[in-house]
Amino acid sequence: MTIIKTYPNLEVLSAAAAELFAEKSCQAVEKKGRCNVVLAGGETPRRTYELLAEKPYCHTIPWQNVHFYWSDERCVPSDNSLSNQNMARQSLLDHVPIPEANIHPIVYENSPSMAAEEYEKILQSTFKKHTPQFDVVFLGLGDNGHTASLFPGTDALIIRDHWVRPVYVAEQQLYRVTLTPPILNQAASVIFLVTGSTKAHVIKEVIEGPRESIRLPAQSIQPVHGELYWLLDHEAAALLNLETKYL
Repeated sequence: MTIIKTYPNLEVLSAAAAELFAEKSCQAVEKKGRCNVVLAGGETPRRTYELLAEKPYCHTIPWQNVHFYWSDERCVPSDNSLSNQNMARQSLLDHVPIPEANIHPIVYENSPSMAAEEYEKILQSTFKKHTPQFDVVFLGLGDNGHTASLFPGTDALIIRDHWVRPVYVAEQQLYRVTLTPPILNQAASVIFLVTGSTKAHVIKEVIEGPRESIRLPAQSIQPVHGELYWLLDHEAAALLNLETKYL
């Protein structure tokens, strides 16, 4: 099921995303005693993370039972300003009572391929023989249609036998490590957070255009049994042909 919601600006969107996360995480913990969450990098989710670190969420979410993973990571040191882990720690994880053992970053030390292999082992340990299902996955969207580090035309988009892959992004001259569609599409709830007028054209293509997932990797995210949320600000949603555009 796909759910599209639009909001006046980033602040209102972030508040809605924080509330949705609180609802889904509490439901998961109540149902099975644990919530597995995938965090996105980039600037758009930062405000959502900051709100989750504030009242009431810092007190009402069962942080002791929430486990955090990442959709992707740049192959840089963990304290680098480009690190998705670093951003999440500064905006959220360092400010809530979550055990360090519940934080599962993608660690780059020796090589991108080794980082991917080690992270896949972590996920295999998490899910063991069960169907690999994250409870909440946050994702963003790039101007070129990429999400996580699934970039147009890269091999990670067509991989079916791995959950994690290294990716080289030529225009950035940087290696990344990313989760792949097979595991992302098992999630119970995938939540895209997208803002700004520069995203309007790509949002229209991804949501309403023909299926071209190699060119528009975000189209490859279609939860098998879960819900797909698009939380957009009005500028990002401006070109969509929604009967009720501003919900």
